[in-house]
Amino acid sequence: MEDGLRYVDAAQVVTDLGGFPPEVREVLETINRKVAAAESLDRVMEFLWEATRPLCPCDRIGLAFLEDGGARVVSRWVRADYEPLLLGSGYGEETAGSSLEGLLQGRRLRIIDDLPAYLEAHPDSRSSRILVREGVRSSMTCPLLVEGRPVGLLFRSSRRPRAYGEAEVAMHLAVAERLSLAVEKAWRIEQLAAANAAYSEMLGFVAHELKSPVGAMVLEARMILDGYAGPVPDAQRRRLERMVAKGEYLLGLVRDYLDLARVEAGDLAPAVRDEVDLAGEVLEMAIEIAGPQAADKGITIDRDWPEAPFPVAVDPDLMRIVAVNLVGNGVKYGREGGRVRVSARRTAEGFRVAVFNEGPGFPESQRGRLFRKFSRVQDPELMRRKGTGVGLYTVARIVRLHGGRVGAESEPGSFAEFWFEIPQPPVVGGAS
Repeated sequence: MEDGLRYVDAAQVVTDLGGFPPEVREVLETINRKVAAAESLDRVMEFLWEATRPLCPCDRIGLAFLEDGGARVVSRWVRADYEPLLLGSGYGEETAGSSLEGLLQGRRLRIIDDLPAYLEAHPDSRSSRILVREGVRSSMTCPLLVEGRPVGLLFRSSRRPRAYGEAEVAMHLAVAERLSLAVEKAWRIEQLAAANAAYSEMLGFVAHELKSPVGAMVLEARMILDGYAGPVPDAQRRRLERMVAKGEYLLGLVRDYLDLARVEAGDLAPAVRDEVDLAGEVLEMAIEIAGPQAADKGITIDRDWPEAPFPVAVDPDLMRIVAVNLVGNGVKYGREGGRVRVSARRTAEGFRVAVFNEGPGFPESQRGRLFRKFSRVQDPELMRRKGTGVGLYTVARIVRLHGGRVGAESEPGSFAEFWFEIPQPPVVGGAS
């Protein structure tokens, strides 16, 4: 105890509701209800901060997540009734060699009755040094356990020494028991969000770096095919044509992943412009891009819209991404020598665009795979056509950002039709 540190075995602490006074029982029952109702962790912690301060010495409450199998602890939520708050959310430290390591290994509560004394005995403790600067003099910490596995830590601190006795320890542990599931859920969500952001950033970087060199190779190969470097023998021409086809396939992948990275960034907001010529600025461009592939397969692309121009209010750049994906898919999955029809019409709420192709379609049992990221229809014939599994997902995200909806119809072995509808004016910021 010379360093002001002591541990309490959690197994020896009684946390049954009947052992607490009525006001504490009410707080614990409310936490139970909030967690069961799936209220956000922030709301639960705000309630905990306000409700327990009169019941237990507390000038500061902190919540931290454990990462890397408990090797690192990162602050997630902090509240204090004083300023400045020097050790805030986002602060992280290794647990190895610290008093937290003993707490996690032994499933115990850690109580520091005299933080300045503890710091004097452990001068390398950076977090203790910061807390002493804040004026903290005692603290109580316990692990948050899910099925016996620590997922986080709950800290309670006071600006007076020796603030925590048996009653406070029991209450702190009872609160921690009720918070654990909510903390694990929030931790997993944050980890998934961080991983998704990192993957999107890497995806965008790699795709962007590939775009220019691959595009340059395709351009140079096309120039050679066109005779700018002299006559091209038939054998070399066939090789160059295969090179161009593979390069264009890679450019298609790059385009898909750049579009996906942009959508996944989370800050995409449609820059809606009135009087966009849907036919001339969007659909015709998509048909032009798909033209060479359609010609190679002997596919005819029909146009079916009543007006030219066809004015609508949309983000034209995002709509071109949608149209290029749908028309490109219509050609890719259409049968050789068949037809693809691109249609547009007014509706009572806005407008509808559909891309129909003659081809294998998709079985009804696979409908749930459509418009999902990295998901492709599990059909032998369709799986032979190379694809990324992100195009239709990107289409759905962009359409929903305009407040619209997407869908598909099919008769297996005969046709498939993919469509989207967007209200006018668009409901910008719809579910993404």
